[in-house]
Amino acid sequence: MLKKRQGFFIVLEGPDRTGKSTQSRLLADFLKKRGQQVVHTREPGGTAFAEAIRRVLLDPRHDVHPVAEILLYEASRAQHTHEKIIPALKAGKTVLCERYTLSTTAYQGYGRGLDLKMVAVLNKIATSGLRPDFTVVMDMPDSFFVSRGRKLKSDRLERASALFRARVRRAYRKLAAEMPRTALIRADRPPEQVQAHMRLKIARALGLKP
Repeated sequence: MLKKRQGFFIVLEGPDRTGKSTQSRLLADFLKKRGQQVVHTREPGGTAFAEAIRRVLLDPRHDVHPVAEILLYEASRAQHTHEKIIPALKAGKTVLCERYTLSTTAYQGYGRGLDLKMVAVLNKIATSGLRPDFTVVMDMPDSFFVSRGRKLKSDRLERASALFRARVRRAYRKLAAEMPRTALIRADRPPEQVQAHMRLKIARALGLKP
């Protein structure tokens, strides 16, 4: 079990191409201006070892079995959590992470069809039970994924079928409705509107001025 921590753990979630990286950078700047010590990170990745796993996981040249896929994600998460996230939280910092365990539940659980109880157990093992203090789930119709992708190079997960993407999106919407301390935000709007909504939610959670 984790010892008492003083920081605040925020996670941005959602399907591919919803703008998580852009919005998290804007949110990190906002929090810094409000006096927060922010550690901005991502999954898979966040440390040298975890980033090496990320390159393997997202390489479109690989055909990865779903069980091998989830184990690699969890290995990356275990290193990331214990090397970077937990020390930052113990130091009283605000950790802002692009994706965490909810991604694995949505993608490997609902998307790939792996047993949800197994996914939950692996998530808990990799994180030592660490959970976000607040989660933002970004949501948008699949048509935006297609239109945004015309100018982007797709990784292995982004090359998955439309049916797979639909399962993942339904999972995110379902899980966001069931989870405490979670906000579902429409990402099919101008970025500044998305950010304004996000800042309002996060400021309330942290007790800051919007």
